[in-house]
Amino acid sequence: QVQLVESGGGLVQAGGSLRLSCAASGRTFSNNWMAWFRQAPGKEREFVAGIYWSAAMTSYADSVKGRFTISRDNAKNTVYLQMNSLKPEDTAVYYCAAAATGLYSDYTTYNYWGQGTQVTVSS
Repeated sequence: QVQLVESGGGLVQAGGSLRLSCAASGRTFSNNWMAWFRQAPGKEREFVAGIYWSAAMTSYADSVKGRFTISRDNAKNTVYLQMNSLKPEDTAVYYCAAAATGLYSDYTTYNYWGQGTQVTVSS
């Protein structure tokens, strides 16, 4: 059974930084996209950042470009999301997703999801 486990969320002040981790087990995803999505209260789940594992291609939502960086560690089978210059608008539950079967930025195309980790940014 594939499992994705997120960690690294927490409470930070605006302008601060956090690094989220997503450890994958159960299979490899070398030929698939992995991504971070987030969902704030009353809002739809939205794409944050994605990475194509084998090619290290990345994509970012416009709202986080220049502030967030997605990366991966092949040896640890882990994807990271480095979040800098955090804003209160970034407050959400962040989810790791793996193995997109369609458009990488569409959450409905992903087969596997982590449990989510809360990120709260205070002003």
